[in-house]
Amino acid sequence: MAKTTKSSSARKAPARKTAAKRGASRAATKKILKPSSSKVLSPKVLPGELVTLLDLMRYGVSRFVEAGVVFAHGTTDPVAEAAFIVCEVLHLHPDQFEMFATARVTAHEAAKILALFDKRIATRKPAAYLVNKIYMRGLPFYVDERTIVPRSFIGELLDSHFGGNVEEEGGSLIDDPLNVMRVLDLCTGSGCLAILACQSFPNATVDAVDISPDALAVAARNVADYGLEDRVSLYEGDLLDAVNDARYDLIITNPPYVDAEGMAGLPRECLHEPSIAFDGGDDGLDIVRRILDGAKDHLTPDGGLLCEIGRGRDVLGDAYPNLPLLWLDTEDSDGEVFWIPAEAL
Repeated sequence: MAKTTKSSSARKAPARKTAAKRGASRAATKKILKPSSSKVLSPKVLPGELVTLLDLMRYGVSRFVEAGVVFAHGTTDPVAEAAFIVCEVLHLHPDQFEMFATARVTAHEAAKILALFDKRIATRKPAAYLVNKIYMRGLPFYVDERTIVPRSFIGELLDSHFGGNVEEEGGSLIDDPLNVMRVLDLCTGSGCLAILACQSFPNATVDAVDISPDALAVAARNVADYGLEDRVSLYEGDLLDAVNDARYDLIITNPPYVDAEGMAGLPRECLHEPSIAFDGGDDGLDIVRRILDGAKDHLTPDGGLLCEIGRGRDVLGDAYPNLPLLWLDTEDSDGEVFWIPAEAL
């Protein structure tokens, strides 16, 4: 309809339309409002809606902080935790978050993300358990409640201190990674470190030991996922007893090392994990002592032990004052992993 300019008199006494004219007017109105079949209408975005990946991540951060969620399972802060969940729902690698940060999500995707945020808060289960996945050194691994959620600094140290390049910062603790032929991973859990060792030492075979058959079932799945059945052998047993008299060029281990006080104060998130994976006895060193005392008999002359013990450095130093332990730092840790060569044991 053509728009007309209304005069003051017209406003006072508007013209009356006949029934025919009113019908024609309604028909014209319908024709104008009816969208064509080829036109796609974008949904309206109201103020405050969660539209992009970044919006959802920010919302997750706020929810997690408000709820007092603890982060100690592959992520160390609410930003990384929220981004991990967002990416997992959207089938993205966490490294791709920034690339897609301003991309819009569908209503269905947003609902799934928000449901996971709610579940993370309500259950206090680690996000890795909720999505059955964790990343180490950028690689995805399957994980569930049969084993501890892997979070070890050893993976980073394999890259930074075992590459054979003595000119790099920190130097290399071995001459040539190609000469490492046999590796032992004690307390393997989900098998992540054993698999990373295969990546760091391409000529090596790896024996992976755990006392828990449930944990070994998870490890077997990860080994199969990476097609490493011919290089990684899984053994159920009690530490070094499981490998008899075998000797290795390298022993790596992230054993239970939480002391009694720490066990009593574990956050709710950690209570979903097997307690055997944490409990290191009164001072946290029960398992570490056994490894130190027996490692020499299972190392080649040029081999060494790489062991993570968390924040037990002072306690270990008091227990073994004469051992020349080399404490190694990573991007996120200071002196939580030590190295000792076979000749010094």
